[in-house]
Amino acid sequence: MLIDHWPLLGLRLNTPRLELRLPGDDELAELAALAAEGIHAPDRMPFLVPWTDLPPAQRARSVVQHHWLCRGTWSPEDWALNLAVFEHGRVVGLQTVSARDFAVLREVGTASWLGARHQGQGIGTEMRAAVLHLAFAGLDALEATSGAFEDNASSFNVSRRHGYELDGTERRVVRGRPATKRRLRLTRARWEEHAQVPVSISGLTPCRPMFGLPEDDGPFPAATTATP
Repeated sequence: MLIDHWPLLGLRLNTPRLELRLPGDDELAELAALAAEGIHAPDRMPFLVPWTDLPPAQRARSVVQHHWLCRGTWSPEDWALNLAVFEHGRVVGLQTVSARDFAVLREVGTASWLGARHQGQGIGTEMRAAVLHLAFAGLDALEATSGAFEDNASSFNVSRRHGYELDGTERRVVRGRPATKRRLRLTRARWEEHAQVPVSISGLTPCRPMFGLPEDDGPFPAATTATP
């Protein structure tokens, strides 16, 4: 079976009302159709790469291609887990957790989007809680990073609820114009203080080598910090 070679297909994250997992082919098509319907107002651009400016059909196709790309280029040293978010069995958005050199740095980044008709219902907070639990409780991460442009109040509100702290700013070009992105960082201690959403994980053990970890779920090697 395919899951024997790609155990991530069996990974499940569950919160009180959501399930996060890799989508099947038909579910990926639903996710693509949801993106085609719209994610944000036309006068805003919350993404560094303005993929949502594409016409609806191309936007949907880009979602499919991006999923295939991330699966095809996966390695324990550089991975991006794109989890479809399901509420009561229907696809409502996408939650990504990614890392480079995770076994050494023990740091992950997160990104996400929700279909426009599913926003403003607290789903964003719950789906972020799920991947933070995966990172800290499941994979023994030390820190998680995120970020958003200055006008993305909803993203900042989600990060604030989970205990992220400001980690500087950077200037980027979006749609040919300058934009300021605020970086955010969450330590393990801050996550433990702010974690309130119950999350369960299943199917993680056979996936651990794909994240650069030992499969036996034993103690993670101690992190090392460079000193001057």
